[in-house]
Amino acid sequence: MNNAVFQFAQPVNEPIKEYRPGSPERIELQAKLAELRNQEIEIPLIIGGKEIKTGDIDTVTMPSDHGHVLARYHKAQPEHVQMAIKAAVEARAKWADMRWEERASITLKAAELIATKYRALMNASTMLGQSKNAFQAEIDAACETIDFLRFNAHYASQIYADQPISSPGVINRVEYRGLEGFIFALTPFNFTAIAANLNMSPVLMGNVTVWKPATAAILSGYYLMQIFKEAGVPDGVINFVPGAGRVIGKEVFESPDFAGIHFTGSTNTFQQFWKTIGGNIMKYKAYPRIVGETGGKDFIFAHSTADVDILSTAIIRGSFEYQGQKCSAASRAYIPESLWPKVKENVLADIAEFKMGDVTDFTNFMNAVIDKSAFDTITNYIQMAIDSDKAEIVAGGKWDESKGYFIEPTIIKTTDPHFVTMEEEIFGPVLTVFTYEDDKYEETLKLCDETSPYALTGAIIAQDREKLLQGADALRYAAGNFYFNDKPTGAVVGQQPFGGARGSGTNDKAGSYLNLIRWTNTRTIKETLVAPTDYKYPFLEADK
Repeated sequence: MNNAVFQFAQPVNEPIKEYRPGSPERIELQAKLAELRNQEIEIPLIIGGKEIKTGDIDTVTMPSDHGHVLARYHKAQPEHVQMAIKAAVEARAKWADMRWEERASITLKAAELIATKYRALMNASTMLGQSKNAFQAEIDAACETIDFLRFNAHYASQIYADQPISSPGVINRVEYRGLEGFIFALTPFNFTAIAANLNMSPVLMGNVTVWKPATAAILSGYYLMQIFKEAGVPDGVINFVPGAGRVIGKEVFESPDFAGIHFTGSTNTFQQFWKTIGGNIMKYKAYPRIVGETGGKDFIFAHSTADVDILSTAIIRGSFEYQGQKCSAASRAYIPESLWPKVKENVLADIAEFKMGDVTDFTNFMNAVIDKSAFDTITNYIQMAIDSDKAEIVAGGKWDESKGYFIEPTIIKTTDPHFVTMEEEIFGPVLTVFTYEDDKYEETLKLCDETSPYALTGAIIAQDREKLLQGADALRYAAGNFYFNDKPTGAVVGQQPFGGARGSGTNDKAGSYLNLIRWTNTRTIKETLVAPTDYKYPFLEADK
């Protein structure tokens, strides 16, 4: 019997491999890309550890070559969702009763498998299926995924060790139970790491999940599922159920055993889920936990003392890495008029150097956007700017879907701070710039704060410390992740816990103990060592 009291030490972040020409990691990754690109696999549902083939089949294609099929996957029907719920509920008790150190050990084994044996596989599947270049895949599918798994084990140590005080003659304890029922993990296309964490953070704390992966991330999701199984996650603890959201969601939200949702996606979708959950609240055995990270209209705000080179680089990297398809990507910028000419010169020079194309060509800085729907949405916003007398296209503004869904990095300059592309989430390689008079810093800060319903990420760039702090104070509630003199992207597990409020979600901070604590249901236990045997208190005695 293992009766050790164990603490998992704080890990260090996984080192990022560089993939320089001729390096071992580059050679291995190129070989894996060729292997995956030259095969077509069949992806089943995985329910209770069993592969389920429904016969309702769709394809996984490459965004940079949408005629190329990487996989064919089976789609869940209502009866399969019910099977997944049943499998999760049946697996819950045994998994919840397992010592938390053992659950953490499984989590750490998954991290080690990804760091070593399956690093190239996870990066290659993310590159081909989700249109990421080698660096963007490395920091996501490898490093961030590994960091989530390792740091979560450490945070679990902290949570379980947090116990109440005990008075003389009394022992007080807190038990951190998993939730009763199952968690619905609804994961996005843009980060493989998020797909891992939205399942594994509840699972680590003794919960079970029904997992609907984004259609555009089914390939990497399938390989993740296999890694979890190899690491020792028991059958039924995670159930992999690709398919139509409306089909899966209907069954999930009708179930009395629905215990919570762990979500990353659009604000509108999350709000609709919240309404549905509220409408069904009388059906559930307990109040479900609702945890979501949703949209953003992330900003870069510059003061007139900003270093122009820092500002320009923040714009380029913050707006156009991974084609702007990050929840944190910069999509609006407020720049003093005195700085704009030089900033414009710098960013145009950088964009002129960009190469854009297939992910297997490592010299490409940008790749295709994720799918036809995203392509149409993004290009429609660019067309609005082209057609408006309140906006001009400063850079880019062209697109081509003949082979892949390619959109040029686009910068729009507007005279209207409430122009549609300043207010609405686009989720693509489009940045809108509003220039302001240098002496209107304070009122423009207020404008920035009030323009968007979102509050996910933002950056302020200034050399004047007083102005930097003034901006941070004015924008206190405009972003859950805030950056001084840097781009508003690139949060690292253990360093910048991630999430936003307002229309951007519940701000439960993935990458810290704050997210894990949401997946626990605490029970306080008081033990009185020698209990009273008479109801009378001293104050009841009569005066003498």
